[in-house]
Amino acid sequence: MFNKSNLFPKTAEPLSPRGPSVRSGMGVSSNASSGAGVSVESASQRDSAPAAAVSTPVEETKVPEALDAVAGGGSRLIVGPDVKLKGAEILDCDTLVVEGRVEATMDSRVIRIAENGAYAGTVGIDVAEIHGRFEGELTARQQLIIHATGRVSGKIRYGKILIEEGGEISGDVQSLAKAGAKEALRAVESRSADSKPLAAVAG
Repeated sequence: MFNKSNLFPKTAEPLSPRGPSVRSGMGVSSNASSGAGVSVESASQRDSAPAAAVSTPVEETKVPEALDAVAGGGSRLIVGPDVKLKGAEILDCDTLVVEGRVEATMDSRVIRIAENGAYAGTVGIDVAEIHGRFEGELTARQQLIIHATGRVSGKIRYGKILIEEGGEISGDVQSLAKAGAKEALRAVESRSADSKPLAAVAG
């Protein structure tokens, strides 16, 4: 009475496309075939690859920061914490990093005073970067950078200046261009005063 072929139609063809899609999406095969092993290995490789990619940039960013702490190239002098250098004239030093206390005279390329560092004296420099304290005479031929924790006082001359919010500067502060113009004007005035003839004294 019943036609078995009509009551239970063949479903092998409609179901077969769904089987592989489930296995490929999950990365696991129900059959113990070589394909299942490959899918599991590739999933583990995909999981391990992002971890390596994340850890690599962290190391790359730390190295440049460490190199920036002491300017690269040329001779460097680092005065560490709890070190005091007094009564010296620092020569042939491209970069001075002050983490302790220094009382000296120097003419160099770069000076960097750390947050807990202090410098007192006379400095002629291309670039000065101040996180700590400076007292004395400072000439920054190119740029003077005072960070939020920086305190600078004395006779200060600079090419360009950058002061972060919280940074302090006090004393005789002028740009090199303005100071040079004033000195040139004074020189002209002194020459003109010397060239005036003396008035004859009656008697």
